Amino acid sequence: MQVKEAMSKKVEFVGPDTRLRECARKMRLLGIGALPVRDNGRIVGFITDRDICCRAVGEVGDIRDPTTLTAKEIMTRTVASCFDDDDCIKAARLMKAKHLRRLAVMDHQQAMVGLLSVDDLARFYPAMAGEVIEAAAPRAH
Repeated sequence: MQVKEAMSKKVEFVGPDTRLRECARKMRLLGIGALPVRDNGRIVGFITDRDICCRAVGEVGDIRDPTTLTAKEIMTRTVASCFDDDDCIKAARLMKAKHLRRLAVMDHQQAMVGLLSVDDLARFYPAMAGEVIEAAAPRAH
């Protein structure tokens, strides 16, 4: 099965200067845990609920006001992706190898056309989704 058959096609974006409060509200309203950050039509990162919780609100000794922080200040800058015509198993292996819960899905013109999450994988490949979740789980330090 190709990624385009399993991915979420409706993707909401935020800009790099979007305040964290707006990112969090958008995630809550949409029932999602991550938003791609787009700048001038290009994906420059992802802001996740974990970024907000651990990098902004829960940062020990950080005196910055989390209500004034923006996506670009705490987003995950590494954007892992696959192509929409890739095989789902190939994409799942990439997610597992990189310890990720989601991938940006690109077309061959480098436009983001969807998002493949571990939840999307679970609908078709429950065992593989379990392996991805295990690999992506945060580790205690």
